[in-house]
Amino acid sequence: MNNVPKVAIVTGASQGIGAGLVQAYRARGYRVIANSRSIPPSNDPDVLSVAGDIADPAVAQRIVDETLAKFGRIDTLVNNAGIFTAKPFTQFTAEDYAANLSVNLDGFFNITQRAIAQMERQGGGNVVTITTSLTDHAIDGVPSVLASLTKGGLNAATKSLAIEYAKRNIRANAVSLGVIKTPMHAPETHEWLAALHPVGRLGEIDEVVQAVMFLESARFTTGEILHVDGGQSAGH
Repeated sequence: MNNVPKVAIVTGASQGIGAGLVQAYRARGYRVIANSRSIPPSNDPDVLSVAGDIADPAVAQRIVDETLAKFGRIDTLVNNAGIFTAKPFTQFTAEDYAANLSVNLDGFFNITQRAIAQMERQGGGNVVTITTSLTDHAIDGVPSVLASLTKGGLNAATKSLAIEYAKRNIRANAVSLGVIKTPMHAPETHEWLAALHPVGRLGEIDEVVQAVMFLESARFTTGEILHVDGGQSAGH
């Protein structure tokens, strides 16, 4: 059984951090299920692309069903899909609120519940969730109430899952980010965003990937909120 390749599900996998995680897990010999709302089929036979909105329970069920049909197991789930809407609190619309809760919370719940059920049957597994250090340390000039409401909830849920499933060999951790240089940030904003970090620069995708890979190997680590944020959570 030890010779059977492990299997990782990565949500939000079409670009940026998610695409970097797919490459990193493949480099470790994992088979990977890559999910995003819009993601092309993979040329790699050990990467299964499953398109669809993770906020839809039917999509989450399809991801798990197709994973088990093709690869037969689920060892790791990385909850990377998420959205961030920066608006003053009083300017959030009902649509903003619904979208943030749908992707950040419903998406997490839908896939994590199904993945952990399979991990229980296998006798173990690993869940990593990508959150934001704004939940620990709000920054003046960066309105983040919906991020704190949703991602802060994910940090709390991560600790609860870690305790609930510790004796069942299922670990749950989170990687809490500063601003990472991805396609979602226009180049003209980089200087301003870099100044939000005590280290004076943006984070790189590979630095997030390294943190997730550390948690993949850190078998005695569970319930941890690992900050990869250039010092933001420590202070300014």
